[in-house]
Amino acid sequence: MTISQQSTDPMANLAAMGLTLPECPPSPIGAFCNIREHKGYLYVSGQGPIDADGVAMVGKVGGDVSAEQAREHARLVALNILAVVRHHLGGFARVHSVLKVLGLVNAVPDFERHPFVIDGASELFHGVFGERGVHSRSSFGVSSLPNRITVEIEAILTLTDNT
Repeated sequence: MTISQQSTDPMANLAAMGLTLPECPPSPIGAFCNIREHKGYLYVSGQGPIDADGVAMVGKVGGDVSAEQAREHARLVALNILAVVRHHLGGFARVHSVLKVLGLVNAVPDFERHPFVIDGASELFHGVFGERGVHSRSSFGVSSLPNRITVEIEAILTLTDNT
């Protein structure tokens, strides 16, 4: 699917990409919630690459995990972020845009392709929301992440109303 063929319906765009969202988003692994809504913004806590069976993608990117594999893990994280948003809002009708993404890569010290990895999530948001999915972003490597996951991503979205 090219962007010019894209629907204005995020769920239709996911289906056109052959993707589905998890029915339930992964549960937080600490004393925090997955999402907070405040004054027209959604703040989505850092999510990890957890598949539909609850299996976490683990390892060191640039070591035992390739950049290409980690990019797919970042795409999975984006699906989990969308599942959190859908669970909170009941759909995507109120989502105006993806505003900001922060991506962390559990990488070996000399790894340099952090933007390439997090592009897996950024491209998915663009594919789902069109131009409304293009966002500002930071991506960088860290020495470790919870439970040895490969990638953690958080996001800020804007809503169409200020409720």
